[in-house]
Amino acid sequence: MTGGEPERPPAAPAVRTLARPRLRVLGTEISLLEDLRLRAQADLGIDIAFESRNFVTAQHQAAAEPGSYDVYDQCFHNLDIVWYWRAIQPIDRTRITLWDEVTDLTKTGRIDPGARIGFGDAPVTKLFVQPNRALGPAPSRWLSMLPTTHNFDAFAFRPDLLGDAAGPIDSWGALLDGRWHGRAALVDEPAIGVFDAALAVQSLGLMSFEDIGNMSTEEIDTLLGILIERRKSGYFAGFWKTAAEAADMMCAGSVAIQSMWSPGLTTLRHCGVAVTEAVPREGYRAWHGGLCLSSGLTGRMLDVAYDYLNWWLSGWPGAVMARQGYYMSIPGRVRAHLTPDEWNYWYEGLPTRTDLPGPDGAITIRAGSVRDGGSYRQRANSIAVWNTTMDEHNYLVRRWAQLVG
Repeated sequence: MTGGEPERPPAAPAVRTLARPRLRVLGTEISLLEDLRLRAQADLGIDIAFESRNFVTAQHQAAAEPGSYDVYDQCFHNLDIVWYWRAIQPIDRTRITLWDEVTDLTKTGRIDPGARIGFGDAPVTKLFVQPNRALGPAPSRWLSMLPTTHNFDAFAFRPDLLGDAAGPIDSWGALLDGRWHGRAALVDEPAIGVFDAALAVQSLGLMSFEDIGNMSTEEIDTLLGILIERRKSGYFAGFWKTAAEAADMMCAGSVAIQSMWSPGLTTLRHCGVAVTEAVPREGYRAWHGGLCLSSGLTGRMLDVAYDYLNWWLSGWPGAVMARQGYYMSIPGRVRAHLTPDEWNYWYEGLPTRTDLPGPDGAITIRAGSVRDGGSYRQRANSIAVWNTTMDEHNYLVRRWAQLVG
């Protein structure tokens, strides 16, 4: 002490601290599951916030507000608008550690060399960033979206509500069969629901398409004209935006046949409602989801986002999605996280010897059951059309609003 001044304590050593990263993920109900969020947080040592929206709302936010999220979890058919507005940045394929294990269905459009690719937005058509920044199938170092979850959708029906309906229900035409008057429903998303309807009218011989994946305005007018007349006659019981809404309609008995997504089937099975997923002879309407990087990501948060992308391909997330009826772009990694019975049921199309849980752990599949449509390979080899944002999408949206409004 000098001059009567109090002695100061020694200075604390300098400590460099970094706040725990918080990753913001914008997406839909397809993959923003709480179990996945919690596991990713634990495995990656970060905080994760999920923001779940319906397809259209998520797409608009992603395009207009790239600063509101870090990772955009959506589908390939929703890529055009966010890429056009430069809301997302290219993904460096060399930073995706398991890229070589991604299936040929994603990389080439076919799981087997002789399989049909299907009309519309097959993922490969928009997978790679070309030198002119367009999206295309020519392999390059840069990806538009990391391919993850996908499925082959059809429609579903309640066998107990068939009444006097005769014969197998194995064609998309069943969606517009007069036997279901007042008890049918469609998904209210133009880039999805329009193809369920188009496959139905085509199978019934009501019209044909030069390219069902990229309709002309005249074809859209003809198709929507048919659907609007059906609506006016009372044919449709309703239209839905989420799988939960679809399940509620079918559980209540107001709908006997409709477009259906796998989470809706899971919900109905939880509720004890017997429901059958159709295996349409014309082929499935397929879709492929994935993860995009916000254009604003740099530095440490960009590294964190790449860790999250790689985590999605590691196997455990794919097992959770399998229990919801979805496939993963690296199925080999998924197998290690499923029981033999789960793998046989979900991927091989074989009967399960035991009861199987859904993604929340509750039993959804009973022993002896076989998955509708068979194995992954069988389903992947039967694709009629992919969910697609067509060239005339804006016109379609306006006409679709007249149908559902």
